[in-house]
Amino acid sequence: MGGGGAAAAGDMDAVIAMHGQAGWRGLFHNGRALGLALFASLGGVLYGYNQGVFGSVQVMASFNARYQSTLEDSTAKGFLTAILELGAFVGSLFAGPGADFASRKYSIAAWCIVFMLGVAVQTGANEAVACIYAGRFVAGLGVGALSMLVPMYNAELAPPGIRGSLVALQQLAITFGIMVSYWIAYGTNYIGGTTAPEQSNAAWRVPLGIQLVPAVILCVGAVFMPFSPRWLMLQGREEECLLTLAKLRNMAPESAAVQYEFRALQAERLVEREAAKERYGIDTVNFRVSLLEYKRLFTTKPLLHRLMLGASAQALQQWTGINAIIYYAPTIFAQIGLTGGTIGLLATGVVGIVNFVMTIPAVLFVDNFGRKPMLAIGEFNMAVSHATIAGIIAVYGGRFADGHKAAGNGAVFMVYWYIAWFAVTWGPLAWVVSAEVFPLDMRAKGMSISSAINWIMNFTVAEVTPVMFTNIGYKTYIVFMCFCIVGFFYAVFLLPELKGLSLEEVDAIFHDKSGAEDRERRERVAKQIGLDKIANQVQHQETAKEGKPPQAEIV
Repeated sequence: MGGGGAAAAGDMDAVIAMHGQAGWRGLFHNGRALGLALFASLGGVLYGYNQGVFGSVQVMASFNARYQSTLEDSTAKGFLTAILELGAFVGSLFAGPGADFASRKYSIAAWCIVFMLGVAVQTGANEAVACIYAGRFVAGLGVGALSMLVPMYNAELAPPGIRGSLVALQQLAITFGIMVSYWIAYGTNYIGGTTAPEQSNAAWRVPLGIQLVPAVILCVGAVFMPFSPRWLMLQGREEECLLTLAKLRNMAPESAAVQYEFRALQAERLVEREAAKERYGIDTVNFRVSLLEYKRLFTTKPLLHRLMLGASAQALQQWTGINAIIYYAPTIFAQIGLTGGTIGLLATGVVGIVNFVMTIPAVLFVDNFGRKPMLAIGEFNMAVSHATIAGIIAVYGGRFADGHKAAGNGAVFMVYWYIAWFAVTWGPLAWVVSAEVFPLDMRAKGMSISSAINWIMNFTVAEVTPVMFTNIGYKTYIVFMCFCIVGFFYAVFLLPELKGLSLEEVDAIFHDKSGAEDRERRERVAKQIGLDKIANQVQHQETAKEGKPPQAEIV
């Protein structure tokens, strides 16, 4: 998403993120842009639905009766949930090289097939719990790959001015998918009755099987979508790249804006090759060069500093306890007095609504406030929530039905309070921070490592949460509270404020000279291929069209 070098600012996207075609308005600028947005949303809904559905399935009477021995063992129950995240971690590692070789769109279609196989195995599972384990691991392979490939593909197809909005829309779609999964499970819980043995197995098979619908649409839709222009350029298919760009932007191939984007992709490829030759004596960006670039992240002190901050944001996001609640919400509500599977699922559905609604202002106004204060405020309120829930369970645990219903309601409210603050702070901002700390040339690799850390921590939290609930009870919330306190100090004392800073200012914070070297390389290549002249032409055209100085959005 970070292109090559053009103007002095070194940001290619800024020139063509023009007024009237940027931000949320840009989504509706033409039908193709809107189609891209909807396609991105489908991938997010699929990912979110998969996150939320299994926690509800686990508390259904028929599923419990079928796999009782596994669900009564807290370690086995944790692994039954967490094995999907383990698969997702593996899938995310293999997705990148596969997408470079086979193209983005065919990789998406292939991983959709893998995901559908996993879902089919779970949906048709017999009495052997191994079917659930195997199905969730295979589905996890697809989830991990798609969670990386779909946003990347859409960012490479979208006009620069709406790429930031696509990221925001993706986050919103994920929370929408979680919400939908909760309410579908709440409805199917009534199939045949709400208790065993009356409840039909369809009560849990249907919400699991419904995942196949968006997966099929995504799989088929990807095949008919165009190749990524960036991938075409990396393959040396320049003429096809130019024609694809023109079609996507609904402009003539010779138009200045299309020519600018095309030359920008050319510049990016040349910059990567020049950097590889300067550093490693190879003018081709092959697998060995990619590995050496990853090595540079760990062996260069400023880059390692950046990596630690980005990866820490992802780790701390998981250890706030968010996926403990997403995955085990019905269990948590039973713990605080909401007995009966139906009541727990209803309360879980409200979690989905709060999460979705509070994400809307987060994605709309994410750039209006500083990262540090929002992250710190979020951790403070989440820590208070955990501490309050722990205190209520410690005092009234097991006695909520004996005249202490108000205490249970207070704990339920604090769960919703926690979800609201996560949704407006650490939900979107952890990803923003992970992207902002890296220089352009290392952003993709830094983000891939940070994402891998997110999946590993996701797996760990999902695995240990049932064990903690069984062995230390209310102290589980104390553990998450302690991590929230660590996150508070991270935001206040370790994380620099990066909002609104130029690339040069960010480099200065980390005492990193590699960013300046990369910008000089980009500007030199831009002049060689005439990119700066086309940039001026685009700006002059926009000035004449608007009758005022051109406005640009940095994305």
